[in-house]
Amino acid sequence: MSPLEVAIVFGAGLGAGAVNAIAGGGTLLSFPTLLWLGRDPIVANASNAVALFPGSLASAWGFRRELARTPRLLWLLLPPSLIGGVLGGVLLLLTPGRMFSALVPWLILAATALNALKRPLTALRPKSATGAGHAGAVTMGLVQLLVAIYGGYFGAAMGIMMLAIFGLFGVDDIHQRNGLKNLCAALINLVAGVVFVARGAVDWRDTAVLAAGSIAGGYLGASFGRRLPARVVEMLVVIVGLAAAGAQLFRR
Repeated sequence: MSPLEVAIVFGAGLGAGAVNAIAGGGTLLSFPTLLWLGRDPIVANASNAVALFPGSLASAWGFRRELARTPRLLWLLLPPSLIGGVLGGVLLLLTPGRMFSALVPWLILAATALNALKRPLTALRPKSATGAGHAGAVTMGLVQLLVAIYGGYFGAAMGIMMLAIFGLFGVDDIHQRNGLKNLCAALINLVAGVVFVARGAVDWRDTAVLAAGSIAGGYLGASFGRRLPARVVEMLVVIVGLAAAGAQLFRR
C-alpha cells in the first residue's frame, strides 16, 4: 500500500467507525472506498467486516452504562446475532464472485434507502409490537436472526435495521438502542470475520489500517455522538451511498 492509500483507507475507517457509533451505515463509507481502490468485492466486504469489528466494540464500550440497564435484552439478542453472522458469512463465500459483483450496486442502493428512511422507521412502534411476553421475545429473536444473516453477508445498514427493530419492540431510549446495536454489530462482524479469515478471504493490510481508523472513529463517535447533529451525518451517508452505487453501476 502506498502512503496515499494508507491515508485514504484510514480516513474511511475513521469515518465509518464514527458514523456507525452515531447513526449507522458506516460501511457505506468504508466498503466503496475499498472498491474505488480496486479491491475485489468479496475480499473488500470480508476485510471490511473484520476491520469494523473493533470499532463497533469500542462504540459499545462507549455506551456501557446504557447496556448495563438491559441485561435481559442482551441475552435475547446475542445468540441470534452470533448464529446469523456465521450463516451470512458462509453465504457470502458460497456466492460466485461475478454474482456478488453484480449485486453490489443494488445492495448499496438498498442500504442507502434504509439510511434515508431511518427516522420514519425508528419512529414507528405499533402498540402490538412492544410485547414483553414470550411471543414478543421469540419474534424479536427471529427478526434479529434475519438481520444478522444480512449483516454477515453484507453489513451496510444493518445498524439502521437494528435501531428500527429495537424501537419497534419497545426500547425507547436511543442511547440504549445504540449500545445494543453496536454490541450486536460487533458480534456479527466478529463471527462472520472468523469465517472469512478461515477461508483466507481477508486482505490484512487493508484490514489493519481500516481497523485502526474504525477504533478511533468508533470511540470518538460514541463519546461525542450525543452532541453532534445526527441528521447531518445521515444526509452525508445517503449522499455517499448514492454516489457509490452510481459509480458501481457506471463501471458495469
